[in-house]
Amino acid sequence: MSTTIDVFVRANAIGSDPMAVVEEISAWLSTPAEEVDRELAGELDRLRLAVSVMNADAAAGDQHAHYCQQLLLARIYQLTMQIPQQPTAEGSVVVHEVTRLLETATLAAEDDRIEPGILDQAPAQPKAYLSWLKRAARAHRVFKHPYYQDFIKDHATVDDLRNYVMQESVVDGRFDDLLAMMQVGTSGGAKMEIATNFWDEMGNGNQAEVHTHLFNKIFEVFEITSAELETGLSANALLNGNLAVLLSRYRNFYAEAVGFLGMTEWLVPDRFVQVVKAWERLGLPDVGIVYHRLHITIDAQHAAGWFHNVVIPAASSPAMRRGITRGALWRLNSSCRYLDERMPNTYR
Repeated sequence: MSTTIDVFVRANAIGSDPMAVVEEISAWLSTPAEEVDRELAGELDRLRLAVSVMNADAAAGDQHAHYCQQLLLARIYQLTMQIPQQPTAEGSVVVHEVTRLLETATLAAEDDRIEPGILDQAPAQPKAYLSWLKRAARAHRVFKHPYYQDFIKDHATVDDLRNYVMQESVVDGRFDDLLAMMQVGTSGGAKMEIATNFWDEMGNGNQAEVHTHLFNKIFEVFEITSAELETGLSANALLNGNLAVLLSRYRNFYAEAVGFLGMTEWLVPDRFVQVVKAWERLGLPDVGIVYHRLHITIDAQHAAGWFHNVVIPAASSPAMRRGITRGALWRLNSSCRYLDERMPNTYR
């Protein structure tokens, strides 16, 4: 794909390193939207070109370009995922244009990794569809991935677990916000299921038991700073977090969000059992493992409720079935790549 952008065009992009693209655009994110659009209106074509070059290189397999692509998208998403302490570029037309280029390229890359024809194999009958979707997930390499089943459980060191929780923060550390975004516009049983899930994430009204608060206790155990979080994230960890935000924030990707988040919760209990075993094996403080112990039980319940109250009612629609399957496969495939890269070289 990168060969479609010729040498002359590349020469007019921002430098030869995609990180230059990231830093230039990132520098504008703490500037009021009106000022960004006023100052960069004449630069929009150049910015589009620079981001397009980065996207093309990422699609062609350039790992550095892929990292820069996902880092920039993650930084832009912070505009809508955090309460700002200063003016931001949220709402900027220029930033929106850049965001859509990054999002479109990210989803195209995930679609390219879906097995040809699989989206057309889904049964039309909702219960049969759910059974088919679960079978597809169980047959995927990620379902019983050796990273959890062997490495984490029996061999991971304290440093390995420390690195692990940093990577997981992009989804686990803000699952409540993802639910809050994706439930907009829903109704009936689906809305109630999402609301029940969200209220559990909120500690059922007990501030000390809010799940994001419990997750942050892990950071305290390992003394992980917010600055270290961004620099410590891999491209595939950033990608998983970006996919979760992307699908949850747009209404036209609601079906994909149902598949992505539902599959996320379904995989959690078995994975977290192994994390708890590793935590106990290493003798780490109990305060840091409360989150994982809690989700072993609660996410099994959430996954069952999600499948029966959200997936099955929606699966009578061909478009919804296709979207749910697409989102589930995006989660399975991206999670597998993320776990594959976490495996030590001796396991590969």
